[in-house]
Amino acid sequence: MMLCSRGWLQGLAGMLAGLALWATPARAEPVKGTITTRVRPGALAARPVVYAERIDGPSASRPGDFAVTQKGKAFSPRVLAVPLGSSVSFPNEDPIFHNVFSLSLPQPFDLGLYRAGAAKTRTFTEPAVYFVFCNIHPQMSAFLVVSPSAWVDTAGPDGSWSLDLPPGRYRITALSERASPVAVEVTVKAGGADVPALALDESVAVTTPHLNKFGKPYPKAAYADK
Repeated sequence: MMLCSRGWLQGLAGMLAGLALWATPARAEPVKGTITTRVRPGALAARPVVYAERIDGPSASRPGDFAVTQKGKAFSPRVLAVPLGSSVSFPNEDPIFHNVFSLSLPQPFDLGLYRAGAAKTRTFTEPAVYFVFCNIHPQMSAFLVVSPSAWVDTAGPDGSWSLDLPPGRYRITALSERASPVAVEVTVKAGGADVPALALDESVAVTTPHLNKFGKPYPKAAYADK
């Protein structure tokens, strides 16, 4: 049997240690910022969503499982942000029927009519924004953002947000259900990054009654059912 020399073993150990160091992912840094929203006089700002996309390389993809509950003839949470490829369940916790749907492109969906205690799930494979409604109760609405990356979250009530990003160059985008997206490019280094405030404009948004899943107005009786 041929025995390996101590020098060869030491060299192999050094090479393996180097490979392990090279394979170790860069530590994510907390990147924080704020979102301001311009609104009409007397109006309240919608809850913003923020996400980041890598400019100098591929963006991380970490789909997960999420839920939007139907209870008290309302969706909870009303605003949800999920990574691309995630599945969203819509459990019905009301003692009545609901019919969750969205006409938003590129993946409109209709989960059909289902009773209390049941849940139906939709997997989102295209990044987009989805306006979600109930075909029976027009007062029910939710705003779902499917981010192209894993780095996504809803902002706080004061517009503050935080994402954990590995060092690199990013495009950070903010939007809301009543404001077009705005974006800024930042470079994340060890210790984080300086991110300018992102400003959304909802002052020109016009709110009109949404249509049912057939693209038609809800019957008047549906609005009386509060």
